[in-house]
Amino acid sequence: MRYEDFDKALESLNIVTRMTQSELKNQYLRLSKKYHPDMPDGSDERFKEISEAYKLIRNYMRNYRFSLDKDEFDSQNPLSNRPDDWFKSFNS
Repeated sequence: MRYEDFDKALESLNIVTRMTQSELKNQYLRLSKKYHPDMPDGSDERFKEISEAYKLIRNYMRNYRFSLDKDEFDSQNPLSNRPDDWFKSFNS
């Protein structure tokens, strides 16, 4: 896969930021229903584009190599270091 293909897939699904697999699936379902050929705004071409984009991004996410070190954990869970003090940060 080339980055250009990946970027086009992101654009096809209107993805601009981080997303979970569940959010990706919901976005795909929403767009595939909207552009299904049997719907009023439907389009065979757009429906196929959305389906292919979803498959490409889903495969990328399935094969993604996660960093399992402490820095990555902390960036994904910012309150993990100080779960008891997070309310205090609002009063600083």
